[in-house]
Amino acid sequence: MAVPTFVDQVTLRVTAGRGGNGVASVHREKFKPLGGPDGGNGGPGGSVILRVDPGVTTLVDYHHSPHRRATHGGHGSGAHRNGGHGEDLVLPVPDGTVVTRLDGEPIADLVGPGTELVVAEGGRGGLGNAALASAKRKAPGFALLGEPGEELDVVLELKVVADVGLVGFPSAGKSSLIASISRARPKIADYPFTTLVPNLGVVTAGETTFTVADVPGLIEGASEGRGLGHDFLRHIERCAAIVHVLDAATFEPGRNPADDLDTIERELASYGGLDDRPRLVALNKVDVPDGRDIAEMTADDLRARGLRVFEVSALSGEGTRALTFAMAEIVLAARAERETVAAQRIVLRPPGVSGPEFAVTEVKDAAGERQWRVRGTKPERWVRQTDFSNDEAVGFLADRLDRLGVEARLVELGAVEGEAVLIGHPDDAVVFDFRPGVDAAAEILARRGEDQRFDERRPAAERRRRIQEEMASRGEGEERADVARRLRESGGQSTEWGPSGYEIGSDDDPDALPDAP
Repeated sequence: MAVPTFVDQVTLRVTAGRGGNGVASVHREKFKPLGGPDGGNGGPGGSVILRVDPGVTTLVDYHHSPHRRATHGGHGSGAHRNGGHGEDLVLPVPDGTVVTRLDGEPIADLVGPGTELVVAEGGRGGLGNAALASAKRKAPGFALLGEPGEELDVVLELKVVADVGLVGFPSAGKSSLIASISRARPKIADYPFTTLVPNLGVVTAGETTFTVADVPGLIEGASEGRGLGHDFLRHIERCAAIVHVLDAATFEPGRNPADDLDTIERELASYGGLDDRPRLVALNKVDVPDGRDIAEMTADDLRARGLRVFEVSALSGEGTRALTFAMAEIVLAARAERETVAAQRIVLRPPGVSGPEFAVTEVKDAAGERQWRVRGTKPERWVRQTDFSNDEAVGFLADRLDRLGVEARLVELGAVEGEAVLIGHPDDAVVFDFRPGVDAAAEILARRGEDQRFDERRPAAERRRRIQEEMASRGEGEERADVARRLRESGGQSTEWGPSGYEIGSDDDPDALPDAP
């Protein structure tokens, strides 16, 4: 099987990197048993970027390797260390590449060296427990997971960026003409359809330099799939001018340059979108005696149609100089009207949504039982970030959904406790049992998702607070240890903790040795 060297259309699957997970960590240091949360955030995943590279002229690399994946972000770690960023995957594409979805919806038209399209954005890194700490949740015992990167199937279609396009029947001499006026060296032979892929040549006329594209030959019925079809006409969509290369010395019976021109124009009209391009006509092969006679007879008729006609010979070079200067004239006029295309960076963003941030719909399962499906960017993202093996993380998710108004909306629609609530796409939805107003996290939490272990007053702290309050009304000569002893004897504090201060070696010193007998 022949290996293609020129590919102008491929289907590419791109997958961005997943974001790293955040980490739940507590700072540990000598004499600081409750150092506080210090879990770092996960790093974002790498994105997949299409970048225009003038040195690339074909999509053949993606024909052989149609699956491309960026790297994942690093996980966070303790001591407030964030995970590393995933490396972006940059895919070079030719100038003039059109990116569409599988259904034909256009995404971007990449024109101009350096133009970029972030076709799949890396997933966000999950937050560590240090970033999740708040006044009410001083030491979260959980962290958020990283989000998966975007995955997308796109179609890359190359439309060569050329200034002038050559069209005509097979063996009309298009490849010979581009070889005559430029340094391009396409395959040339004496049989039809020698040119199977577009050829580009750089032409200089005076001080003007421009590119010329030679596309495979067209025949009548190309729009219906005859011959090579007219798929290659996409490569002249960007051209400023179209040059009809007509064979003035054809040996095929019933053909003449005027009829060939009409046939090609019908095929161009069937393709569509090329009616506004200026036309030039090159009557080729005037070096052949019969060809010169036919060209002279046909030229006046074509000029009467308002066309600029040039009698040329790709073999000898006759008439090609005048033709190239006519091309340059049109190209200069088109460039003067065309806006300068600056390199830009395009990032795919979901369209903005006005109104509620989620939608709740009633559905039925296979057994006919009522269920509730919740769809929305925020609820689905929060579900992906949740570690369901951690009760506190699940409680945090429940709180977020409650603050967003999901629970209130379910109650408003008539949801009953115990009914199934599905969040996400039907293919990978997460199912919950609806329990309005019930704590979803550990029993020590007063509210779902909040850990109050560091909110409660510890006995030692309570004892010191009571002693400090009593110090304001202590008796004359009474020390702090005396106040502590008085509170202990009066039952104002637990006896298991002992006084908060004492004289070394006194009766209050718990480490004092008993007197010898």
